[in-house]
Parts: sequence; structure tokens; C-alpha cells
Amino acid sequence: MAKKAEDFRAMTEDELTKKLVDLKKQQFNLRFQRSQGQLENTAQVRLVRRDIARVRTFMSSKGAKATAGAKTVKAKPAKAAAPKAKKSSSKKAAAE
Repeated sequence: MAKKAEDFRAMTEDELTKKLVDLKKQQFNLRFQRSQGQLENTAQVRLVRRDIARVRTFMSSKGAKATAGAKTVKAKPAKAAAPKAKKSSSKKAAAE
């Protein structure tokens, strides 16, 4: 059954993860029924697939908010390497 976006927005990350697992199980069962010719409501497959996408969208947005609030640590710049002496090529040395 399709849920509205507000319902998913109110869920925590753990609840969203549990919902995703439930939807994936439901999707598997629907695919199995369809392959056996036992599925009466074929539109249900589409609704479940969209709910999975909706849950994943909210999971990624909540994850992005959690990382946006975290302190970012800048990487230290690498030490500059000493310039290497140019090697003369053997052709140039032979010509001179």
C-alpha cells in the first residue's frame, strides 16, 4: 500500500530501514506470485516499487542532513616535494 511522503518524512532512519526491508520482502513475494500467474492486482508491483524509491529518497536526504551538521575536518596539505634535478637525455649529451 502506498504511503504519503509526510508519513515517511516523520519516520526515523531506523524506521525507514525497517520499512525498506519490509517493502523489499513484499516486492519479492509479488514478483514470485506474478511469475506463477497467481497475482491478481498487477498494479501492486508498481506501487511497491515506487514506495521503495520513496523510502530510499528519504533515507538519503536524512543521511545528507546528518552529515551536513557534522564538523568537517580539512585535510592537511601535503608537503611540497623538493624539485628534482633535470636529467639530460643521452641523445643531447651525445650531440654536444
